[in-house]
Amino acid sequence: MRHLLPLLLLATTTLPVLAQAAEEEKAGEAKAATQYGYYELEPDIITNYVSQGNRLGYIRVTVQLMLKDDSKKDLVEHHAPLIRDALIEIFGNQTGDDIRSLQGREQIRKACLKTTQDLLLKETGEPIVADLLFTKYLYY
Repeated sequence: MRHLLPLLLLATTTLPVLAQAAEEEKAGEAKAATQYGYYELEPDIITNYVSQGNRLGYIRVTVQLMLKDDSKKDLVEHHAPLIRDALIEIFGNQTGDDIRSLQGREQIRKACLKTTQDLLLKETGEPIVADLLFTKYLYY
């Protein structure tokens, strides 16, 4: 009985500490599992679009892809030419009004995001891109 009391006291003081440590470890693993990453399409996307009066307009865009998993950068880099081609086609098919307006810019961004997500899902079989950002957007 004398030896049982210290053992019970030891067990009641260390079990909550061990349980808390296990919870913190699980939280750390969950946080590590959702490590977003960014991939910049280099060089900038530069293309023409048809402006008013059949004049050619010019657009230059820096595109950053927000990846759901930072470890997928090599996979995205492998498919970067396919992504670039699709985005150049999207920009080239826009009107000058769409490119210059804020609403048009957001619609273009969403179209680029959807196209990129669909292409990578088709090529890799997994969703990789969480978002697409324009970090530079110049037009003339």
